[in-house]
Amino acid sequence: MSADALTHLSQADPVLAELIRRGRPIQPSAHEDLYLALLRAIVSQQISTKAAAAIWRKVQALFPPDGYPEPAAVLALSDEGLRAAGISRQKASYLRAIADFARRDQLDHAHLSQLSADEFTLHLTQIKGVGRWTAQMLQMFALDQPDVFPEGDLGIQNAMRRHYGLEETGRALLRRMTEIAEAWRPHRTLASKYLWQSLDNTPAK
Repeated sequence: MSADALTHLSQADPVLAELIRRGRPIQPSAHEDLYLALLRAIVSQQISTKAAAAIWRKVQALFPPDGYPEPAAVLALSDEGLRAAGISRQKASYLRAIADFARRDQLDHAHLSQLSADEFTLHLTQIKGVGRWTAQMLQMFALDQPDVFPEGDLGIQNAMRRHYGLEETGRALLRRMTEIAEAWRPHRTLASKYLWQSLDNTPAK
């Protein structure tokens, strides 16, 4: 985490300055395997963190010896095999779509990390089951890109309502949030992480 980014955010926005002053230092995210991060994101959708961790362990157990779900192995698994690990039929189809995308060399880290936020989102949302929010989480955590603002995230919305006194809803709320976040460029990812921390929770779809 760069001192320049903290200085910029603190000077640009007095509300964030206070969150940073009261908060814990935020460490950079480790660059991750995008394919694996996508699979985990799908497994975690709409369930608690604890449940997601338990199901992910069961999924890994389907891929001996090291637990790595190679694309060909995922594509070869039956719905029954995945259901035994706690994966719904719908999520199973999403996992296969990701595996197929990876098998076709569409998840190359070096290439994807060079794309703009919009290009990256457009690329990933070609995959069935992957939406804008999931693409943004990957940019922020798997790629550690510095200037992503997930305005659709419920945690970010709740934090900004609380700290900025926003009373708008729907599109008007998203517009107001985006306007406030303009001052945070080019460090909107770090600002968002402080907003999540202020609620003391993880990103929420």
